[in-house]
Amino acid sequence: MKRPALRRKVAHLSAVAAVAVLALTGCSEESGGGPAPVAAAKARELTYAEDLRVSDAEQRLITQCMARHGFRYWSDGSLSLAESRPLGYVQDDVRWARTYGYGSRIAAKEDRARLHNPNIAYRKGLSADRRSAYDTALDGGRKTELLRTALPGGGSVSKRSGGCDAAAEHTLYGDRATWFRLDTAASNLRPLYVGKLLHDRRFTAAVHDWASCMKRAGHPYPDPDAARQATREHPAVQSRAEEARSFAAETRIAVADATCARQVSLKSVGQDREAHYLAQLNAKYGAQLNAYRQLRQQALARAERLVPARA
Repeated sequence: MKRPALRRKVAHLSAVAAVAVLALTGCSEESGGGPAPVAAAKARELTYAEDLRVSDAEQRLITQCMARHGFRYWSDGSLSLAESRPLGYVQDDVRWARTYGYGSRIAAKEDRARLHNPNIAYRKGLSADRRSAYDTALDGGRKTELLRTALPGGGSVSKRSGGCDAAAEHTLYGDRATWFRLDTAASNLRPLYVGKLLHDRRFTAAVHDWASCMKRAGHPYPDPDAARQATREHPAVQSRAEEARSFAAETRIAVADATCARQVSLKSVGQDREAHYLAQLNAKYGAQLNAYRQLRQQALARAERLVPARA
């Protein structure tokens, strides 16, 4: 069964994984206008606010569908729009850093929400027969047909194709098999070029400039991931006073990180270099990526009729 889960927006990143999810050519920070026409020659990426609205719409559709099957299902909306912002390898919003640091308190809030997820408690409280019916209603259950598609780097993935999960995707994206194929391709392109990006001279030079700026600010870290990891070097369980001190230290480093990233244009350099390497994949994946973005715009237009924007 696909367990009801909350989307994790604050990434905890290793050096390579961090670049693999740079969030440089992905969801942009601006809220943007409405979706571009589906017939556009080159469709744009959704902003992170728009992406969240599509996710909220999907949860709303699942809730309504489960109710029709006689079950309760709770959508998660515990995070504000600002708290839901994706935290990539490069974070250059000083104001956000001053408020949230690197997002440790957001992550703790998500952890508490997962621990007290009403969907899990509700399912556990059902009888064995009702639990099986719940699973079938949610994602088709164990006997449902699996959708399969190839990964860009080789191998394949599969997922269940039934229940309210599938019905929600169909409402937003249309044909589920097409959406699964395009979503899988678009979501797994970065491993094809991340090694080149890690060693790109312009990018590594910008990281070096960032490190020099951080050293002058009293935070001698070689890259943004090292700075972020340093803020997690404390006991897992802390008193309230210890947590407050840890968060204050986290915030100081995060603000310096964002300030230096802005001063050396680290994000724009990363965006440019990632776009360069992504363009090298256009011949093979460009059409799929554009079709994926068009379906995302289609889903946004439908989501706007279902749910309000997250505040």
